[in-house]
Order: sequence, then C-alpha cells, then structure tokens
Amino acid sequence: MTSLPDIPADRPVLIAGPTASGKSALAMRIAAQGGSVIVNADAIQVFDNWRVLTARPSPEDEAAQPHALYGHVPGDGAYSVGHWLRDVAALLRPGGPRPIIVGGTGLYFTALTEGLADIPPTPKTVRADADARLARDGAAAMLAELDAATTARIDTQNPMRVQRAWEVLQTTGRGLADWQDSTPPPLLPLSDCAAFVVEAEKDWLTPRIERRFDAMLNQGALDEARANLPGWQPDSLSAKAIGAPELIAHLQGEITLNQARAAATIATRQFAKRQRTWFRARMRNWAKVDAAML
Repeated sequence: MTSLPDIPADRPVLIAGPTASGKSALAMRIAAQGGSVIVNADAIQVFDNWRVLTARPSPEDEAAQPHALYGHVPGDGAYSVGHWLRDVAALLRPGGPRPIIVGGTGLYFTALTEGLADIPPTPKTVRADADARLARDGAAAMLAELDAATTARIDTQNPMRVQRAWEVLQTTGRGLADWQDSTPPPLLPLSDCAAFVVEAEKDWLTPRIERRFDAMLNQGALDEARANLPGWQPDSLSAKAIGAPELIAHLQGEITLNQARAAATIATRQFAKRQRTWFRARMRNWAKVDAAML
C-alpha cells in the first residue's frame, strides 16, 4: 500500500520499520490529528545518554506532541522487553490518550501483540558467566549448546539473542522456545490495533542512512560521545547504540573520524537488513506502507 487508511481516533496504532525509514515522522503525522501519545518501541532510545546518535525525537517534536518512554532509563541501567511491557501497560489505560507505538525493535512488538513468556530473571552469576563465555568463545559456541527448537526460532546472527537464549537454558533448564510456547495472552492483540510496517528497499534506504549519520555528526553526536567517554562501559546495553563504539574508538585515538563514520554507516546498513528480515518473517499480517511514498 502507498497511503494510510482512515484510522479510528480511539484505535491504538503500531508503526514498525527499519532505521532511517521515516516511521517517526509518520507517527507525528498521525498524532497531529489529536488525542494521542507517541510511545517508543526502540530498545536503545529508552536510554538517557544518547539522544542525537539514536535519533530520538527532538525537543521540538516532544514539545509539539506528547511522547513517552524516550530517554527514561539511565545509561548504565538494565532494561528488557519485560520492563518495556510493564511500562507500556501503564499507558494503555481506558480513557487515556490513544497510543501510537513506534520503533524498530521487532521483539517489543511481537511481545506486545503475541505475549511474552514469564521467564525467571537471569541471576547475576549466570549473566557474568555468559558475558565471559561470549567474549572468550563467541556466540557460535553458545549457539551450539541450544536446543533445536530455540535455534530455529531466534536470530542466530544476533549475539545478544543467542546469549539471552543460553542464559535462559542455564537458569531454568528449559529452552527459550519451550517457554515461548507457554506464553500468556498478549497485552494488546494485533486485532485490536491499526498495525503498519514501513517497508524500505535497500537502494532507497542506504543513501538515507549515510545522510542521517552525517546529520548526526553535524548535530553534535561527537560531543555526545565525548560526554559518554568518562563512564564508557562497552558491555552496557546503552553502548549498543549504533555508532557509539565507533565514535568512542575515534575519541580514544584508535581510528579517524572518517573511519568511524564509515564503520558506523556499515553497521547501520547491516542492522537495517536484520530488521527487514525480522519484519518479513514475523509481521506478515501487518499492513505495509511504502517508505518512499511517505
């Protein structure tokens, strides 16, 4: 599809899409109709220490329309899809503003619309073992120890997802897929929403990714990285912001700014490819919106 249908004013809206595809601008357009709050569904935009580099809404956008769950977690804090669901639940109260939930973290959307398994939290000792194992042996070694059902279901190219599945198995003795198969009802069923995936072809998206990173540099991303440098912890979740490791490496004298820019742009393209793969596999029943037509 190339245009949006009429959306009832009281119907929640979900907008998923790859990075740099224009989904936030689309959310602003819908919110301008009134009575809505734009809710973040991006796992890195929740952290307060990166605004420019994660393309969080600008102060001007936040002043123009109500926003929620952006930059509300300390940069050294822990945050998971379970935390996010609890935060979102508080925004779905009857009589409240219509939520327009927008972001690129597919797992957040599937947990919201399909349910999330009630998996016990990972003990700190298991997390420490997992971090050490990943650093020493890599994700492939952990992947080899997972059950077949879990291996078939997770993104095996994403080390964080592999580590999470390994932690679940070590903590509970049950595979992640087994936990997911006993998932409780979803918080917001897809049938109750107007759900859209912004589709962006590679040839259209790549130049936008390159232009956007240059714009981030012009808007102060390097200064933002410099502010993060004293407390930089490469293993923290907020350090997964694309471009953060590259800019920090530049500030530490390891690479030039041009090298950091090139590496961050490549990482962003690879991330967008993983997002598109997830959306095609898991969001077949969502309405499609052509990013080039927005």
